[in-house]
Amino acid sequence: MLSSLLREHQARQQARKEEQEKKRKEAYESATAFTHALVDHLNAGVAQAYVNQKKLDTETKILQINAGQFAKQTMQWLKLVEDFNTALKEIGDVENWARSIETDMRTVSSALEYAYKGESDR
Repeated sequence: MLSSLLREHQARQQARKEEQEKKRKEAYESATAFTHALVDHLNAGVAQAYVNQKKLDTETKILQINAGQFAKQTMQWLKLVEDFNTALKEIGDVENWARSIETDMRTVSSALEYAYKGESDR
């Protein structure tokens, strides 16, 4: 009787150990599957962020190139406007010079006419 009780107890204990081992394996497999699913989910976000960062880097480089070209073109435009303003000033100077010459020529012409009339009257 005592030995049969001992065998029953050992059999139940063995069954509990097997059940615990089975549940431990199931928990381990579930935790592993959950971990893989979580990592895959997080990696998808990280991968998308990486792709977006690469696109931003490319766009930034293009923007820098375009900004440099625009700055260069703007400097060329400013130089053209400056040269145009200088040319306009020179034209204004020539115009003033021409007016001075014209005034001087009228003075000379008037003096010659006066001198010619003075000789005619004598």
